[in-house]
Amino acid sequence: MNRRRVVKVPASSANLGPGFDVLAGALDLTLTVEVEETGEFAVITDLPVPTDKSNLIVRAFETLHSADDFRFTVTSEIPLTGGLGSSASAILAGVAAADHIFELGTDLLAQSTKLEGHIDNLAAALYGGFVVCTRGHVARVQPPAGLEGVIAIPPADHSVPTEQARAALPPDVPMREAVASIAHSAYVVLGLERDDWDLISRGLDDVLHQPRREHLYPQSMQLVRSARGLGALGATISGAGPSVLIWTTWENTGNVLEAARAAAPGWDLRRVTFAQGGLDVIV
Repeated sequence: MNRRRVVKVPASSANLGPGFDVLAGALDLTLTVEVEETGEFAVITDLPVPTDKSNLIVRAFETLHSADDFRFTVTSEIPLTGGLGSSASAILAGVAAADHIFELGTDLLAQSTKLEGHIDNLAAALYGGFVVCTRGHVARVQPPAGLEGVIAIPPADHSVPTEQARAALPPDVPMREAVASIAHSAYVVLGLERDDWDLISRGLDDVLHQPRREHLYPQSMQLVRSARGLGALGATISGAGPSVLIWTTWENTGNVLEAARAAAPGWDLRRVTFAQGGLDVIV
């Protein structure tokens, strides 16, 4: 019998406002990869991604084992650009598939970080829920019941390369900004732990990275600043942007979604929940 695994990995949103390179959350948009030993290499997908060995899932798989005899069938609900962790999900899927097929006992987070570089999206996609990450250590926070979101994805011509977003940040920041970021990050984590919407809302404002990147995604920042006026708890740039994560609660999500559609015509808006689970491998 041919060896086969189906790997499912959620999307993720990093930073969550003030938690630059520290906070992230998993979203219920899923990448699904079926990896089957067929004797020939192939990548089958309708996505606009490479179908040779430069494919990121295949590259991740081959950090552990040759992909020569395997067929990769890929479907995804995760936008390929916009800051929703598509590359992290792809890397995790490839590493996890090889690890499970060959029973290697790999440290999936450490192995995936070799390709991704940052652990925030990886950790959220691996463990699900919310994560606090630093120096290779991860603490997980369970998503509160009733907390939801609206993902606002701008048109493709608004895309912002991660390298460009990184280059917009200075090597040093004023002490008052660092202190504000620590305080707001603490509010977010405490709010998640206590199911306290007011604390979450108070903590979502960022002074560290979003204002310095505003010239890269001015319409996204306009939506972030208007989110509370739309009835939301607040909003954050997702990762390096330009997608926006609008935070809300289940009873308000429908109204917030409609208001956001009016505020951001031509954008792709999706109601999402925060994923309770992370990476899943089906034998």
